[in-house]
Amino acid sequence: MPDLMDEVEEDLRAERAKRLAQRFGGLALAGALLLLAGVGGWQGWRWWEGRQAAAAAEAFLSAAQSAAAEGADLSAAAERFAAIAREAPSGYRTLARLRAAALLAETGQTEAALAAWEALAADSGVEALYRDLATLLWGLHALDSGDPARIAARLAPLAAPGAPWRASAREVLALAALKRDDAAEARRQFDALLADAATPQGVRERATRLLQGLGS
Repeated sequence: MPDLMDEVEEDLRAERAKRLAQRFGGLALAGALLLLAGVGGWQGWRWWEGRQAAAAAEAFLSAAQSAAAEGADLSAAAERFAAIAREAPSGYRTLARLRAAALLAETGQTEAALAAWEALAADSGVEALYRDLATLLWGLHALDSGDPARIAARLAPLAAPGAPWRASAREVLALAALKRDDAAEARRQFDALLADAATPQGVRERATRLLQGLGS
């Protein structure tokens, strides 16, 4: 009798397992296929992304070497970097935009360079470090023709203690102060540069010379 009961229970378990497999087996298989497809898609995306990054790196290096060559056409080099920026992944896109703007400035296309730096500084898709760098470069190159008060307002946050570009920002702020004949503010910025142990040697030397020129 116990053997018979065991057989009945085993048959019942087998029947329940069969019904569950019929009911949910298709869903389980579909889920497994979706999982495999997702993994395969992710791997495919990573492969494609790697190829894009490698191509962008090669194009950027080639353009940089061409721009550095003696007698290089810098306007053409700027256009080449702009073309890379339109196609490259985000990291190389940002670097190419910065390089294109610098070459525009170097070839005397100041307004176009300023516009390029402002566009980069306003792009929320770019890392804050590079947006701040674009703002700094904009301020430096706007000194000749721009409003020094506006330049100072834009660059003041970049000169805060601990900010990564603070030394260069303070130097531009000092130059902007000199342009608006505010010698006291210029001295304050130069003094801050000399007091900051992280100020690069080149910036420190320029600050010392300019302070001497102010009679300090």
